[in-house]
Amino acid sequence: MRRNIAMALMAATLIVGTVAAPAAFAGTTTAQAYTCHYSVSADKAYAGYYSGNTVIPSSTGVSSAGIEAQCLLKRAGFDPGTIDGVFGTNSKAAAKKFQTMMNNAFGYNIAIDGIVGSDTWPALRWYAV
Repeated sequence: MRRNIAMALMAATLIVGTVAAPAAFAGTTTAQAYTCHYSVSADKAYAGYYSGNTVIPSSTGVSSAGIEAQCLLKRAGFDPGTIDGVFGTNSKAAAKKFQTMMNNAFGYNIAIDGIVGSDTWPALRWYAV
């Protein structure tokens, strides 16, 4: 009798563990890749997520400005990594390379900080055409 109870408990534990295991990863997220939808208007490139020139993409969460900046950097030839809307290490490195190139090749005076802000947006929109 005890053996039957022990076997039943073991089976129940295995079933519950198998069903519950995926729940342990429920809070884990993988980067979602967004699709860039390019358009050009008045000699400025747009990717369909943000049309302004002032919002700084977030490094801690997904933002439309982050997706837009990543798309435009990619179109301009500066690989930001996965287009996920989070402006992390790869995106900042791509932005720094872009800022450096714009300063050296076109005489811009953009801070080389990896931040796509009010000085970088216009240059990025112009160059990505």
